[in-house]
Amino acid sequence: MNIALHPLVLVPLSLFVLTFVAWLGALYGRRHLPTEDGTQEQSGLVIGATLTLLALIVGFTFSMALTRYDLRKNYEEAEANAIGTEFARADLLPAADATKVRTLLERYVDQRVSWYTVLDEQQLRTIDNGTAQLQAALWSTVLPQALAQPTPITALVVAGMNDVLNAQGYTQAAWWNRIPVAAWYLMFFIAICANALIGRAHKPGQSIFSGGLYILPLVLSIAFFLIADIDTPRRGTIRVRPQNLLSLSESLHDQSRSPAR
Repeated sequence: MNIALHPLVLVPLSLFVLTFVAWLGALYGRRHLPTEDGTQEQSGLVIGATLTLLALIVGFTFSMALTRYDLRKNYEEAEANAIGTEFARADLLPAADATKVRTLLERYVDQRVSWYTVLDEQQLRTIDNGTAQLQAALWSTVLPQALAQPTPITALVVAGMNDVLNAQGYTQAAWWNRIPVAAWYLMFFIAICANALIGRAHKPGQSIFSGGLYILPLVLSIAFFLIADIDTPRRGTIRVRPQNLLSLSESLHDQSRSPAR
């Protein structure tokens, strides 16, 4: 199981592991306390360099997660724009085809909203199948008219439909694009090393159960949770809300109910 897919599990697990490592480091430091000033100074340099490297990797990984989150938001907006544009271009088709395209697009945008909000895997597969069927129906509606009358107007409608279909593919790819597992392993390994060094440098006069020893594990666990939560589109607490698609859905349904349509 990829633990990064479950942010709420990652917090207690990382907190326990890092705290335990810091505790072991403190025990080792009490038994093998360096006595030479040069050794202590060298240990301080190693700790500083390790913490600096850890901070850079955590910051870089957080930036990767935030970039992917912004990309998912941008594709949601682009998908809503593509569907709305094609709904308007449907007026360029014959009346019967235009009505069918608008009806299919209304159902399609509702499917896309459900895809963003559903959490159950079985329901998600059902939505994916329904989306594929609607895409096939939309394409088969505009294709005969384009083949029968290959004019710039029909080409505009076909291009718009192509944008609708492509937008869904781009959105799906953005949701699959996650932080590599190797990056998580590297970050966690350096965090373990940093906590071990912090524990080893713990002052001998202080108890190994003092709270100061466990601040770094707590801070890192919170940072790991935030990164994993942003990078987990469907299971995390920070999710992309389909606000543009919801607004578009309401707009399309209102237009369909209006007498002008």
